[in-house]
Amino acid sequence: MKIAGFTFVRNAIKFDYPVVEAIMSILPLCDEVVVAVGNSDDDTLGLIQRIDSPKIKIIETLWDDSLRQGGRVLAAETNKALAAISTDADWCFYIQGDEVLHEQYIPVVRKAMEDNLGNREVEGLLFHYTHFYGSYRYVGDSHRWYRREIRVFRNTGNVTSYADAQGFRTLENEKLKVKLIGAYIYHYGWVKPPEIQREKLKSSAAFWSEAGHNVADLDTFDYSEVDSLTFFKGTHPAVMLPRIERVNWMFDFDINEKKLAFKYRFKMWFEKLTGKRIGEYRNYKLLS
Repeated sequence: MKIAGFTFVRNAIKFDYPVVEAIMSILPLCDEVVVAVGNSDDDTLGLIQRIDSPKIKIIETLWDDSLRQGGRVLAAETNKALAAISTDADWCFYIQGDEVLHEQYIPVVRKAMEDNLGNREVEGLLFHYTHFYGSYRYVGDSHRWYRREIRVFRNTGNVTSYADAQGFRTLENEKLKVKLIGAYIYHYGWVKPPEIQREKLKSSAAFWSEAGHNVADLDTFDYSEVDSLTFFKGTHPAVMLPRIERVNWMFDFDINEKKLAFKYRFKMWFEKLTGKRIGEYRNYKLLS
C-alpha cells in the first residue's frame, strides 16, 4: 500500500501558518508528500526545503490572482499538488497548511486505509474536526464550524478539489462515497497573534470576492467576537508543542457566554442529545 500526501502553501512565514507541523504530522503515514509552494513574499520555499525528509517533493507554482471568486485559486493550487502525486499511490492524504493530524490517530488512519483498500465502493475517508480558536485552550462548539471533511481518498485520477479547496468531488462533479473514521484533524487556522490574524484575513479576502479587500472592519479584529467556545480537554500533537510554548499573546473567554439566537441554541442542544446536526452541509455520500 502506497500513500501520497499533498498540500499547498504561500506566505507561510508572513501569516504564521503551521505548515511544517502539518506536513510532519502526516509524514509517518506517507511514502511521499507533495508540497506546492506558491510565489511568496517571504522565504516559504526555504522553510519547506529545510524539512529533513527525502519524502518531500516540492513543486513551485504561480498563483493566478485573477481567480478571486469563491476561493477558486485555493482549489487550483490544491489540484496542482494533486497532479504531481505518483500515479502508483493507492491513497492520497490531503492536509492544509493550518491542519495537523495528532500522532495518536496514525494507527487509526493506517488501519482504515488497509481495511478499505480492496473495497472499491469506498472512495474516501471522512475525518472529524476540532477547530481551535483564539488560543490553544479553546475550541469552537457552535454550528459555524464544519465538523467533518474528506482528507483521504483513493488515487483514481478522477478526483478534483471542490469549490474553495475544503473538500473533493469527482471530475463529473459527483460527491465521493466515504466512510467516517475515528480520527480527528486539528484545525489551527484561527490561532495566531491577533495582528497577524488581521493581516491574514485581509489577504484572504482578496480570494473570495472580485471586489477585493472588503475588510474595513478587520482593523479592529478581536477574538472575543465569537458566538460560542468551550475548553479543549485533550492533548495537542507533539509536533505542535514547540509552537505552543512560543505563544506571545493572551486570550481569555467566558465559555458560559453564548452569543446565539434561540434556533442555534436549539440546534446545539439537539446535536448533543442525538449526535445529529440539523441542516448540516455534506459534500460527500456517507457509507454505513
